[in-house]
Amino acid sequence: MRISYSRPCTLLVALFSCVLHARADAQIVIDLSHVTVDAPARARFLAWVDQAVAGSPGYNFSATDAAFAYRLTPTPAYCQLAVARVEAQVAAAEALIANAQRPAVSANQYLYSGEMIRDLALAYDWCPTYSSVAQRARWAAYADQTVWNIWNHALASWGGHAHPWPGWSVTDPGNNYYYSFLEATILWSLANPAATCNASHSQTCRSFLELVKLPPLDLYFSALPGGGSSEGTAYGLSHARLFELYRIWRDSTGINLAALNPHLDESIDWWIHATVPGLDAVAPIGDQARVSYPEIYDYHRNLLLQARAMSTSEPARARASWWLNSISIWRMTSGFNFRHDLLPAGNPGTAPAATWYHATGTGRLFARSGWNADAFWLAFAAGPYNQSHAHQDQGSFTLYGQRGFLAVTENIWSHSGIQQGTEVHNVVRFVHNGETLRQRLNTVSSMSVTTLADGTLRADANLTPAYGSGSPVQGWTRRLDYRDREVEIVDLFQVATGVEAIFQINLPVVPQINGRLARAGALSIDVVEPLDAVLTAVDWTTVGDPDFLRGWKLEVRGSGNGFRVRLGNSDMIFSNGFE
Repeated sequence: MRISYSRPCTLLVALFSCVLHARADAQIVIDLSHVTVDAPARARFLAWVDQAVAGSPGYNFSATDAAFAYRLTPTPAYCQLAVARVEAQVAAAEALIANAQRPAVSANQYLYSGEMIRDLALAYDWCPTYSSVAQRARWAAYADQTVWNIWNHALASWGGHAHPWPGWSVTDPGNNYYYSFLEATILWSLANPAATCNASHSQTCRSFLELVKLPPLDLYFSALPGGGSSEGTAYGLSHARLFELYRIWRDSTGINLAALNPHLDESIDWWIHATVPGLDAVAPIGDQARVSYPEIYDYHRNLLLQARAMSTSEPARARASWWLNSISIWRMTSGFNFRHDLLPAGNPGTAPAATWYHATGTGRLFARSGWNADAFWLAFAAGPYNQSHAHQDQGSFTLYGQRGFLAVTENIWSHSGIQQGTEVHNVVRFVHNGETLRQRLNTVSSMSVTTLADGTLRADANLTPAYGSGSPVQGWTRRLDYRDREVEIVDLFQVATGVEAIFQINLPVVPQINGRLARAGALSIDVVEPLDAVLTAVDWTTVGDPDFLRGWKLEVRGSGNGFRVRLGNSDMIFSNGFE
Protein backbone atom coordinates (compact mmCIF):
# COMPACT_ATOMS: atom_id res chain seq x y z
CA MET A 1 0.00 0.00 0.00
CA ARG A 2 1.32 3.43 -0.88
CA ILE A 3 1.76 6.06 1.79
CA SER A 4 -1.17 8.49 1.65
CA TYR A 5 -0.94 12.12 2.68
CA SER A 6 -2.71 15.39 2.23
CA ARG A 7 -1.45 17.46 -0.71
CA PRO A 8 -0.86 21.08 0.36
CA CYS A 9 -0.53 22.20 -3.28
CA THR A 10 -4.22 21.45 -3.82
CA LEU A 11 -4.98 24.46 -1.64
CA LEU A 12 -5.58 27.56 -3.73
CA VAL A 13 -2.81 29.70 -2.27
CA ALA A 14 -0.27 26.89 -2.28
CA LEU A 15 -1.24 25.87 -5.80
CA PHE A 16 -0.65 29.43 -6.98
CA SER A 17 2.82 29.33 -5.40
CA CYS A 18 3.62 25.95 -6.95
CA VAL A 19 2.61 27.07 -10.42
CA LEU A 20 4.20 30.47 -10.13
CA HIS A 21 7.61 29.10 -9.26
CA ALA A 22 7.97 26.16 -11.63
CA ARG A 23 7.93 25.56 -15.35
CA ALA A 24 4.54 24.31 -16.41
CA ASP A 25 6.05 20.94 -17.34
CA ALA A 26 8.63 20.73 -14.52
CA GLN A 27 8.58 17.62 -12.37
CA ILE A 28 10.93 18.95 -9.66
CA VAL A 29 9.20 21.80 -7.85
CA ILE A 30 11.03 23.91 -5.26
CA ASP A 31 9.07 26.84 -3.94
CA LEU A 32 11.15 30.02 -4.00
CA SER A 33 8.28 32.45 -3.47
CA HIS A 34 9.99 33.71 -0.32
CA VAL A 35 12.92 35.10 -2.32
CA THR A 36 12.12 38.72 -3.07
CA VAL A 37 13.80 40.59 -5.91
CA ASP A 38 15.51 42.99 -3.50
CA ALA A 39 16.68 40.31 -1.04
CA PRO A 40 20.42 40.67 -0.23
CA ALA A 41 20.77 36.88 -0.20
CA ARG A 42 19.46 36.74 -3.77
CA ALA A 43 21.95 39.34 -4.96
CA ARG A 44 24.86 37.55 -3.28
CA PHE A 45 23.84 34.21 -4.75
CA LEU A 46 23.41 35.54 -8.28
CA ALA A 47 26.78 37.31 -8.07
CA TRP A 48 28.32 33.95 -7.14
CA VAL A 49 26.76 32.31 -10.19
CA ASP A 50 27.63 35.24 -12.47
CA GLN A 51 31.26 34.77 -11.50
CA ALA A 52 31.06 31.20 -12.76
CA VAL A 53 29.30 32.27 -15.96
CA ALA A 54 32.20 34.66 -16.54
CA GLY A 55 34.60 31.73 -16.43
CA SER A 56 35.76 31.81 -12.81
CA PRO A 57 33.67 29.34 -10.82
CA GLY A 58 34.41 29.42 -7.11
CA TYR A 59 35.29 26.43 -4.96
CA ASN A 60 32.60 23.72 -5.10
CA PHE A 61 30.42 25.63 -7.54
CA SER A 62 27.77 23.28 -8.93
CA ALA A 63 25.32 22.89 -11.78
CA THR A 64 22.67 23.08 -9.07
CA ASP A 65 23.74 26.67 -8.36
CA ALA A 66 23.37 27.56 -12.04
CA ALA A 67 19.97 25.85 -12.25
CA PHE A 68 18.72 27.67 -9.16
CA ALA A 69 19.88 30.98 -10.64
CA TYR A 70 17.81 30.19 -13.74
CA ARG A 71 14.81 29.61 -11.49
CA LEU A 72 15.28 33.03 -9.93
CA THR A 73 15.75 34.83 -13.24
CA PRO A 74 15.49 33.02 -16.61
CA THR A 75 18.84 34.07 -18.02
CA PRO A 76 19.88 31.58 -20.75
CA ALA A 77 23.53 31.65 -19.64
CA TYR A 78 22.56 30.02 -16.35
CA CYS A 79 20.96 27.00 -17.98
CA GLN A 80 23.73 26.81 -20.56
CA LEU A 81 26.28 26.60 -17.74
CA ALA A 82 24.28 23.97 -15.85
CA VAL A 83 23.99 21.85 -19.00
CA ALA A 84 27.70 22.22 -19.80
CA ARG A 85 28.75 21.08 -16.35
CA VAL A 86 26.44 18.07 -16.39
CA GLU A 87 27.61 17.15 -19.88
CA ALA A 88 31.20 17.24 -18.60
CA GLN A 89 30.24 14.90 -15.74
CA VAL A 90 28.51 12.42 -18.04
CA ALA A 91 31.21 12.52 -20.72
CA ALA A 92 33.92 11.84 -18.13
CA ALA A 93 31.89 8.94 -16.79
CA GLU A 94 31.36 7.51 -20.27
CA ALA A 95 35.09 7.60 -20.96
CA LEU A 96 35.83 5.58 -17.83
CA ILE A 97 32.98 3.15 -18.47
CA ALA A 98 34.28 2.55 -22.01
CA ASN A 99 37.52 1.34 -20.43
CA ALA A 100 35.65 -0.98 -18.03
CA GLN A 101 36.26 1.36 -15.11
CA ARG A 102 33.92 2.84 -12.52
CA PRO A 103 32.88 6.49 -12.96
CA ALA A 104 33.46 9.10 -10.27
CA VAL A 105 29.84 8.94 -9.13
CA SER A 106 30.60 5.54 -7.56
CA ALA A 107 33.58 6.84 -5.56
CA ASN A 108 33.68 6.17 -1.81
CA GLN A 109 30.76 3.75 -2.10
CA TYR A 110 28.55 6.23 -3.96
CA LEU A 111 28.86 8.87 -1.22
CA TYR A 112 28.77 11.72 -3.75
CA SER A 113 26.00 10.29 -5.88
CA GLY A 114 23.41 12.57 -4.30
CA GLU A 115 24.98 15.85 -5.31
CA MET A 116 26.12 14.58 -8.72
CA ILE A 117 22.74 13.17 -9.75
CA ARG A 118 21.01 16.22 -8.26
CA ASP A 119 23.02 18.39 -10.67
CA LEU A 120 21.97 16.18 -13.56
CA ALA A 121 18.32 15.94 -12.54
CA LEU A 122 17.87 19.70 -12.17
CA ALA A 123 19.53 20.48 -15.50
CA TYR A 124 17.52 17.69 -17.14
CA ASP A 125 14.21 18.91 -15.73
CA TRP A 126 14.63 22.67 -15.62
CA CYS A 127 16.74 23.28 -18.74
CA PRO A 128 15.40 20.90 -21.41
CA THR A 129 15.57 23.40 -24.26
CA TYR A 130 19.29 23.90 -23.70
CA SER A 131 20.23 20.24 -24.25
CA SER A 132 19.74 17.96 -27.22
CA VAL A 133 17.60 14.85 -27.39
CA ALA A 134 20.74 12.75 -27.73
CA GLN A 135 22.31 14.38 -24.68
CA ARG A 136 19.26 13.79 -22.56
CA ALA A 137 19.16 10.14 -23.58
CA ARG A 138 22.80 9.68 -22.54
CA TRP A 139 22.22 11.50 -19.27
CA ALA A 140 19.19 9.36 -18.51
CA ALA A 141 21.09 6.13 -19.18
CA TYR A 142 23.88 7.24 -16.84
CA ALA A 143 21.51 8.40 -14.07
CA ASP A 144 19.39 5.25 -14.40
CA GLN A 145 22.44 3.06 -13.94
CA THR A 146 23.75 5.10 -11.02
CA VAL A 147 20.55 4.93 -9.03
CA TRP A 148 19.99 1.26 -9.92
CA ASN A 149 23.54 0.43 -8.80
CA ILE A 150 23.02 2.17 -5.46
CA TRP A 151 20.13 -0.04 -4.43
CA ASN A 152 21.34 -3.22 -6.14
CA HIS A 153 24.92 -3.19 -4.92
CA ALA A 154 25.67 -6.89 -5.43
CA LEU A 155 24.54 -6.69 -9.07
CA ALA A 156 25.99 -3.25 -9.86
CA SER A 157 27.58 -2.87 -13.26
CA TRP A 158 28.88 -0.26 -15.68
CA GLY A 159 28.92 -0.75 -19.42
CA GLY A 160 28.08 -4.41 -19.04
CA HIS A 161 31.01 -5.01 -16.69
CA ALA A 162 30.26 -6.14 -13.15
CA HIS A 163 31.22 -3.60 -10.51
CA PRO A 164 29.63 -4.79 -7.26
CA TRP A 165 30.22 -2.79 -4.10
CA PRO A 166 29.60 -3.50 -0.38
CA GLY A 167 26.32 -1.56 -0.13
CA TRP A 168 27.38 0.42 2.91
CA SER A 169 24.34 1.89 4.68
CA VAL A 170 21.77 1.20 1.94
CA THR A 171 19.53 -0.09 4.72
CA ASP A 172 20.54 2.34 7.50
CA PRO A 173 18.35 5.48 7.66
CA GLY A 174 20.52 6.79 10.51
CA ASN A 175 23.65 7.05 8.38
CA ASN A 176 24.69 10.07 6.31
CA TYR A 177 25.27 7.91 3.21
CA TYR A 178 21.59 7.01 3.15
CA TYR A 179 20.62 10.64 2.59
CA SER A 180 22.96 10.91 -0.39
CA PHE A 181 21.38 7.78 -1.87
CA LEU A 182 17.92 9.24 -1.23
CA GLU A 183 18.91 12.54 -2.83
CA ALA A 184 20.00 10.82 -6.04
CA THR A 185 16.88 8.68 -6.11
CA ILE A 186 14.36 11.38 -5.19
CA LEU A 187 15.68 13.96 -7.63
CA TRP A 188 15.99 11.50 -10.50
CA SER A 189 12.60 9.93 -9.80
CA LEU A 190 11.02 13.37 -10.03
CA ALA A 191 12.95 14.43 -13.13
CA ASN A 192 12.29 11.16 -14.94
CA PRO A 193 9.15 9.45 -13.62
CA ALA A 194 9.81 6.40 -15.84
CA ALA A 195 13.12 5.58 -14.11
CA THR A 196 13.31 2.22 -12.30
CA CYS A 197 15.44 1.38 -9.27
CA ASN A 198 14.69 -2.21 -8.30
CA ALA A 199 16.41 -5.34 -9.55
CA SER A 200 13.43 -6.57 -11.56
CA HIS A 201 12.75 -3.14 -13.11
CA SER A 202 9.12 -3.81 -12.23
CA GLN A 203 8.45 -0.57 -10.39
CA THR A 204 9.37 3.06 -10.90
CA CYS A 205 11.80 4.83 -8.58
CA ARG A 206 8.87 6.84 -7.22
CA SER A 207 7.04 3.65 -6.27
CA PHE A 208 10.25 2.09 -4.95
CA LEU A 209 10.77 5.10 -2.70
CA GLU A 210 7.23 5.13 -1.38
CA LEU A 211 7.03 1.39 -0.76
CA VAL A 212 10.57 0.41 0.18
CA LYS A 213 12.87 3.29 1.15
CA LEU A 214 10.79 6.07 2.73
CA PRO A 215 8.85 3.96 5.28
CA PRO A 216 12.06 2.84 7.08
CA LEU A 217 13.05 6.50 7.29
CA ASP A 218 9.85 7.27 9.19
CA LEU A 219 10.22 4.20 11.41
CA TYR A 220 13.79 5.11 12.30
CA PHE A 221 13.11 8.71 13.26
CA SER A 222 9.88 7.85 15.05
CA ALA A 223 12.08 5.76 17.34
CA LEU A 224 14.57 8.59 17.96
CA PRO A 225 12.75 10.84 20.46
CA GLY A 226 14.35 14.16 21.20
CA GLY A 227 15.76 14.69 17.71
CA GLY A 228 19.38 14.96 16.68
CA SER A 229 21.63 12.31 15.19
CA SER A 230 23.34 9.22 16.60
CA GLU A 231 26.29 10.08 14.34
CA GLY A 232 27.05 13.17 16.43
CA THR A 233 27.41 16.87 15.71
CA ALA A 234 29.65 16.68 12.64
CA TYR A 235 28.25 13.81 10.62
CA GLY A 236 24.82 14.62 12.01
CA LEU A 237 24.92 17.80 9.92
CA SER A 238 23.86 15.51 7.08
CA HIS A 239 20.32 16.05 8.35
CA ALA A 240 20.41 19.39 6.51
CA ARG A 241 20.35 17.31 3.32
CA LEU A 242 17.55 15.15 4.70
CA PHE A 243 15.42 18.16 5.66
CA GLU A 244 16.00 19.74 2.24
CA LEU A 245 14.82 16.50 0.62
CA TYR A 246 11.68 16.72 2.75
CA ARG A 247 11.11 20.17 1.29
CA ILE A 248 11.69 19.10 -2.31
CA TRP A 249 9.39 16.09 -1.89
CA ARG A 250 6.68 18.23 -0.31
CA ASP A 251 6.89 20.96 -2.95
CA SER A 252 6.96 18.44 -5.80
CA THR A 253 4.43 15.88 -4.59
CA GLY A 254 2.45 17.53 -1.80
CA ILE A 255 3.63 14.82 0.62
CA ASN A 256 5.09 16.14 3.88
CA LEU A 257 7.45 13.46 5.18
CA ALA A 258 8.56 15.69 8.05
CA ALA A 259 5.04 15.65 9.49
CA LEU A 260 5.06 11.88 10.02
CA ASN A 261 7.06 12.12 13.26
CA PRO A 262 8.40 14.84 15.60
CA HIS A 263 12.07 14.36 14.73
CA LEU A 264 12.51 17.53 12.67
CA ASP A 265 10.90 19.84 15.25
CA GLU A 266 12.76 18.15 18.09
CA SER A 267 16.03 18.45 16.19
CA ILE A 268 15.64 22.22 16.26
CA ASP A 269 15.75 22.08 20.06
CA TRP A 270 18.47 19.40 20.05
CA TRP A 271 20.84 21.63 18.09
CA ILE A 272 19.95 24.79 20.00
CA HIS A 273 20.72 23.11 23.32
CA ALA A 274 23.83 21.43 21.89
CA THR A 275 25.20 24.92 21.15
CA VAL A 276 27.53 26.34 23.81
CA PRO A 277 26.62 29.67 25.48
CA GLY A 278 29.11 31.59 23.35
CA LEU A 279 26.98 30.56 20.33
CA ASP A 280 30.12 29.90 18.32
CA ALA A 281 30.54 26.14 18.82
CA VAL A 282 28.55 23.00 19.51
CA ALA A 283 29.04 19.94 21.67
CA PRO A 284 31.85 17.84 20.14
CA ILE A 285 29.91 14.59 19.75
CA GLY A 286 31.36 11.86 17.54
CA ASP A 287 33.93 12.20 14.77
CA GLN A 288 34.89 15.78 13.89
CA ALA A 289 36.58 14.99 10.59
CA ARG A 290 36.09 18.31 8.75
CA VAL A 291 37.58 20.40 11.54
CA SER A 292 38.49 18.98 14.93
CA TYR A 293 37.23 21.96 16.91
CA PRO A 294 33.41 22.02 16.70
CA GLU A 295 33.05 25.63 15.62
CA ILE A 296 29.77 26.74 14.09
CA TYR A 297 29.96 26.95 10.33
CA ASP A 298 27.64 27.34 7.33
CA TYR A 299 26.60 23.68 7.62
CA HIS A 300 25.07 24.28 11.06
CA ARG A 301 23.27 27.33 9.76
CA ASN A 302 21.93 25.41 6.79
CA LEU A 303 20.58 22.63 8.99
CA LEU A 304 18.48 25.03 11.07
CA LEU A 305 17.39 26.97 7.98
CA GLN A 306 16.14 23.74 6.39
CA ALA A 307 14.46 22.60 9.61
CA ARG A 308 12.77 25.96 10.13
CA ALA A 309 11.53 25.94 6.53
CA MET A 310 9.84 22.56 7.02
CA SER A 311 8.57 22.95 10.56
CA THR A 312 4.86 23.53 11.09
CA SER A 313 5.37 24.44 14.76
CA GLU A 314 5.44 28.19 15.22
CA PRO A 315 7.20 27.99 18.64
CA ALA A 316 9.91 25.74 17.15
CA ARG A 317 10.28 28.06 14.15
CA ALA A 318 10.59 31.04 16.51
CA ARG A 319 13.36 29.33 18.48
CA ALA A 320 15.12 28.45 15.24
CA SER A 321 14.90 32.09 14.18
CA TRP A 322 16.40 33.22 17.49
CA TRP A 323 19.31 30.81 17.05
CA LEU A 324 19.88 31.77 13.40
CA ASN A 325 19.95 35.46 14.32
CA SER A 326 22.16 34.97 17.38
CA ILE A 327 24.95 32.57 16.40
CA SER A 328 28.41 33.74 15.40
CA ILE A 329 27.64 33.25 11.69
CA TRP A 330 24.67 35.42 10.73
CA ARG A 331 24.94 34.50 7.04
CA MET A 332 26.78 31.94 4.91
CA THR A 333 30.51 32.51 4.65
CA SER A 334 31.31 30.33 1.61
CA GLY A 335 29.95 30.88 -1.89
CA PHE A 336 28.88 27.30 -2.43
CA ASN A 337 26.50 27.73 0.52
CA PHE A 338 24.98 31.02 -0.64
CA ARG A 339 22.08 29.11 -2.20
CA HIS A 340 20.94 27.96 1.23
CA ASP A 341 20.77 31.54 2.50
CA LEU A 342 17.85 32.03 0.12
CA LEU A 343 15.81 30.44 2.91
CA PRO A 344 14.62 33.07 5.40
CA ALA A 345 15.91 33.02 8.98
CA GLY A 346 12.95 34.98 10.34
CA ASN A 347 13.32 37.87 12.69
CA PRO A 348 13.96 38.15 15.58
CA GLY A 349 12.69 34.90 17.02
CA THR A 350 12.21 33.78 20.60
CA ALA A 351 14.94 32.61 22.97
CA PRO A 352 14.33 29.19 24.57
CA ALA A 353 12.88 29.15 28.06
CA ALA A 354 14.09 25.67 29.06
CA THR A 355 17.63 25.44 30.43
CA TRP A 356 18.03 21.69 29.96
CA TYR A 357 17.13 19.19 27.29
CA HIS A 358 17.25 15.39 27.40
CA ALA A 359 17.10 13.63 24.04
CA THR A 360 16.42 10.02 24.97
CA GLY A 361 16.81 8.72 21.43
CA THR A 362 20.44 9.80 21.10
CA GLY A 363 21.10 9.56 24.85
CA ARG A 364 22.26 13.17 25.22
CA LEU A 365 21.59 15.62 28.04
CA PHE A 366 22.38 19.34 27.70
CA ALA A 367 22.00 21.84 30.55
CA ARG A 368 23.02 25.43 31.22
CA SER A 369 22.73 28.12 33.86
CA GLY A 370 21.12 30.53 31.40
CA TRP A 371 21.04 31.74 27.79
CA ASN A 372 23.63 34.48 28.24
CA ALA A 373 27.11 34.15 26.75
CA ASP A 374 28.71 33.82 30.20
CA ALA A 375 26.52 30.89 31.22
CA PHE A 376 27.80 27.56 32.51
CA TRP A 377 26.94 24.61 30.23
CA LEU A 378 27.30 20.86 30.33
CA ALA A 379 26.65 17.86 28.12
CA PHE A 380 26.32 14.26 29.32
CA ALA A 381 26.04 11.01 27.35
CA ALA A 382 24.29 7.72 28.11
CA GLY A 383 22.35 6.00 25.36
CA PRO A 384 22.88 4.05 22.13
CA TYR A 385 26.30 3.52 20.62
CA ASN A 386 25.44 2.26 17.15
CA GLN A 387 27.12 4.30 14.43
CA SER A 388 30.62 4.07 12.98
CA HIS A 389 31.20 7.80 13.45
CA ALA A 390 30.05 7.68 17.08
CA HIS A 391 32.60 7.42 19.89
CA GLN A 392 33.24 5.30 22.95
CA ASP A 393 31.95 8.19 25.04
CA GLN A 394 29.14 6.61 27.03
CA GLY A 395 29.19 8.23 30.47
CA SER A 396 31.26 11.19 29.28
CA PHE A 397 30.66 14.81 30.22
CA THR A 398 31.67 18.15 28.72
CA LEU A 399 31.80 21.44 30.62
CA TYR A 400 31.86 24.99 29.28
CA GLY A 401 32.09 28.28 31.16
CA GLN A 402 33.59 31.74 31.01
CA ARG A 403 33.28 31.55 27.21
CA GLY A 404 35.40 28.47 26.71
CA PHE A 405 35.55 24.72 27.21
CA LEU A 406 36.57 23.77 30.76
CA ALA A 407 36.59 19.99 30.31
CA VAL A 408 36.23 18.51 26.85
CA THR A 409 37.21 15.52 24.77
CA GLU A 410 40.84 15.54 23.71
CA ASN A 411 39.56 14.69 20.24
CA ILE A 412 39.04 18.40 19.49
CA TRP A 413 42.76 19.02 20.06
CA SER A 414 43.75 16.22 17.68
CA HIS A 415 44.73 16.75 14.06
CA SER A 416 42.36 14.11 12.68
CA GLY A 417 39.29 14.75 14.80
CA ILE A 418 38.47 11.04 14.73
CA GLN A 419 40.01 9.79 17.98
CA GLN A 420 37.20 7.56 19.24
CA GLY A 421 38.58 5.67 22.26
CA THR A 422 37.68 6.09 25.91
CA GLU A 423 41.17 7.49 26.46
CA VAL A 424 40.12 10.85 25.01
CA HIS A 425 36.79 11.18 26.82
CA ASN A 426 35.80 12.28 30.32
CA VAL A 427 34.85 8.87 31.65
CA VAL A 428 36.11 6.21 34.02
CA ARG A 429 38.68 4.35 31.95
CA PHE A 430 39.06 0.66 32.69
CA VAL A 431 42.43 -1.00 32.07
CA HIS A 432 42.88 -4.77 32.07
CA ASN A 433 46.34 -6.30 31.88
CA GLY A 434 47.73 -3.05 30.56
CA GLU A 435 45.08 -2.66 27.83
CA THR A 436 42.28 -0.10 27.88
CA LEU A 437 38.94 -1.88 27.59
CA ARG A 438 36.81 -0.72 24.68
CA GLN A 439 33.15 0.20 24.82
CA ARG A 440 31.29 -2.04 22.41
CA LEU A 441 29.43 -0.96 19.30
CA ASN A 442 25.70 -1.68 19.09
CA THR A 443 25.11 -1.38 22.82
CA VAL A 444 22.59 0.81 24.63
CA SER A 445 23.27 2.51 27.95
CA SER A 446 20.47 4.33 29.76
CA MET A 447 19.88 7.60 31.59
CA SER A 448 17.07 9.00 33.72
CA VAL A 449 16.87 12.72 34.46
CA THR A 450 15.03 14.35 37.36
CA THR A 451 14.91 17.75 39.05
CA LEU A 452 15.32 17.60 42.82
CA ALA A 453 13.47 19.81 45.31
CA ASP A 454 16.45 22.15 45.71
CA GLY A 455 16.69 22.70 41.94
CA THR A 456 19.49 20.22 41.36
CA LEU A 457 19.36 18.51 37.98
CA ARG A 458 20.20 14.83 38.50
CA ALA A 459 21.12 12.34 35.81
CA ASP A 460 21.47 8.66 36.73
CA ALA A 461 23.18 6.57 34.09
CA ASN A 462 23.59 2.81 33.83
CA LEU A 463 26.69 2.36 31.68
CA THR A 464 27.20 -1.34 32.25
CA PRO A 465 25.73 -2.24 28.82
CA ALA A 466 28.43 -0.20 27.08
CA TYR A 467 30.91 -2.97 27.81
CA GLY A 468 28.62 -5.86 26.96
CA SER A 469 28.10 -9.22 28.60
CA GLY A 470 31.17 -11.14 29.65
CA SER A 471 33.29 -8.01 29.99
CA PRO A 472 35.75 -7.59 32.89
CA VAL A 473 33.71 -4.43 33.59
CA GLN A 474 30.84 -6.11 35.39
CA GLY A 475 29.00 -2.94 36.34
CA TRP A 476 29.31 0.84 36.11
CA THR A 477 26.85 3.54 37.07
CA ARG A 478 27.44 7.28 37.05
CA ARG A 479 25.34 9.91 38.80
CA LEU A 480 25.70 13.53 37.77
CA ASP A 481 24.24 16.33 39.92
CA TYR A 482 24.25 19.85 38.48
CA ARG A 483 23.28 23.05 40.26
CA ASP A 484 24.50 26.64 40.27
CA ARG A 485 27.61 26.10 38.11
CA GLU A 486 28.68 23.10 40.17
CA VAL A 487 28.72 19.46 39.14
CA GLU A 488 29.15 16.45 41.38
CA ILE A 489 29.90 13.09 39.78
CA VAL A 490 29.54 9.81 41.65
CA ASP A 491 30.81 6.60 40.02
CA LEU A 492 30.24 3.07 41.28
CA PHE A 493 31.71 0.07 39.49
CA GLN A 494 32.35 -3.64 39.81
CA VAL A 495 35.29 -5.09 37.91
CA ALA A 496 37.08 -8.40 37.57
CA THR A 497 40.43 -9.06 39.20
CA GLY A 498 43.24 -7.27 37.40
CA VAL A 499 41.11 -4.33 36.20
CA GLU A 500 42.15 -0.81 37.19
CA ALA A 501 39.61 2.03 37.15
CA ILE A 502 40.89 5.55 36.34
CA PHE A 503 38.73 8.65 36.62
CA GLN A 504 39.87 11.04 33.90
CA ILE A 505 39.16 14.60 32.79
CA ASN A 506 40.58 16.00 29.55
CA LEU A 507 41.50 19.65 29.85
CA PRO A 508 42.59 22.46 27.52
CA VAL A 509 45.27 23.69 29.99
CA VAL A 510 47.73 22.13 32.40
CA PRO A 511 46.14 21.29 35.78
CA GLN A 512 47.73 22.50 39.01
CA ILE A 513 47.55 19.74 41.62
CA ASN A 514 47.50 20.10 45.40
CA GLY A 515 46.68 16.79 47.09
CA ARG A 516 43.15 15.82 46.12
CA LEU A 517 42.44 19.29 44.70
CA ALA A 518 43.28 20.54 41.24
CA ARG A 519 42.65 23.56 39.10
CA ALA A 520 42.82 23.86 35.32
CA GLY A 521 42.24 27.42 34.22
CA ALA A 522 38.77 28.37 35.49
CA LEU A 523 37.86 24.78 36.39
CA SER A 524 38.25 23.61 39.98
CA ILE A 525 38.35 19.88 40.76
CA ASP A 526 37.82 18.37 44.21
CA VAL A 527 38.26 14.60 44.52
CA VAL A 528 36.13 13.78 47.56
CA GLU A 529 36.50 9.99 47.28
CA PRO A 530 38.51 7.87 47.50
CA LEU A 531 40.45 9.37 50.35
CA ASP A 532 43.68 7.86 49.06
CA ALA A 533 43.22 9.33 45.59
CA VAL A 534 46.36 10.18 43.64
CA LEU A 535 46.08 12.83 40.93
CA THR A 536 48.39 12.85 37.91
CA ALA A 537 48.65 15.23 34.97
CA VAL A 538 49.30 13.84 31.49
CA ASP A 539 50.56 16.03 28.65
CA TRP A 540 48.90 14.71 25.48
CA THR A 541 51.81 15.86 23.32
CA THR A 542 54.08 13.37 25.11
CA VAL A 543 52.01 10.19 24.67
CA GLY A 544 53.76 9.19 21.46
CA ASP A 545 50.96 9.93 18.99
CA PRO A 546 51.61 12.98 16.76
CA ASP A 547 47.87 13.28 16.10
CA PHE A 548 47.51 15.02 19.48
CA LEU A 549 48.45 18.66 19.07
CA ARG A 550 47.86 20.02 22.57
CA GLY A 551 45.84 19.40 25.72
CA TRP A 552 46.16 17.74 29.12
CA LYS A 553 44.46 14.99 31.06
CA LEU A 554 43.97 14.70 34.81
CA GLU A 555 43.93 11.07 35.95
CA VAL A 556 42.66 9.99 39.36
CA ARG A 557 43.59 6.63 40.87
CA GLY A 558 42.75 5.13 44.24
CA SER A 559 41.35 2.17 46.13
CA GLY A 560 37.73 1.08 46.39
CA ASN A 561 34.99 0.70 43.84
CA GLY A 562 34.02 4.26 43.13
CA PHE A 563 34.82 7.95 42.75
CA ARG A 564 33.15 11.10 43.97
CA VAL A 565 34.35 14.30 42.32
CA ARG A 566 33.08 17.89 42.51
CA LEU A 567 33.68 20.30 39.64
CA GLY A 568 32.96 23.99 39.22
CA ASN A 569 34.09 27.08 37.33
CA SER A 570 33.94 29.56 40.23
CA ASP A 571 37.15 30.48 42.02
CA MET A 572 35.14 30.62 45.24
CA ILE A 573 34.20 26.96 45.23
CA PHE A 574 37.48 25.20 45.99
CA SER A 575 39.85 28.08 46.65
CA ASN A 576 41.44 26.44 49.71
CA GLY A 577 44.98 25.45 48.85
CA PHE A 578 45.25 27.80 45.86
CA GLU A 579 45.78 31.14 47.56
